Amino acid sequence: MINNKAVTILIADDDDDDRMMTREALREARLLNNLDFVKDGEELMDYLYARGAYADRRSKPLPGLILLDLNMPKKDGREALSEIKRDPVLKKIPVIVLTTSKLENDIFRSYDLGVNSFISKPISFEGMVAAMKAMSQYWLNIVQLPPEESGR
Repeated sequence: MINNKAVTILIADDDDDDRMMTREALREARLLNNLDFVKDGEELMDYLYARGAYADRRSKPLPGLILLDLNMPKKDGREALSEIKRDPVLKKIPVIVLTTSKLENDIFRSYDLGVNSFISKPISFEGMVAAMKAMSQYWLNIVQLPPEESGR
């Protein structure tokens, strides 16, 4: 919930197992927000720009939070993040990198590109649940975010 309104969380990750673990961890963390998934950076940008299969904003609303894997096919997370943060509307959506990488270069580059948080995926399910609880508490209950933009 953001400002007492449920928001969609968009998860961009190409790995089926990681998507399933993230979904289950968010469920275990008792997160009630709508979840949507895309499998690569091009699909992410189609979703955000309401193109193709994502053209209907009633069924695919602009997300209030994006969880982004860095290593995806077609357009990787770094390229998508750069594009998101250059767009005057999309740049207001908090983006959290959720990746297996722990490389300093990936961390520095993600922050240079404008990421809001960087989380290395925990190995265990219990660790993922704890990370999702902390993430959702902070991003969905504590911080004040700008209201949704209309028109996209």
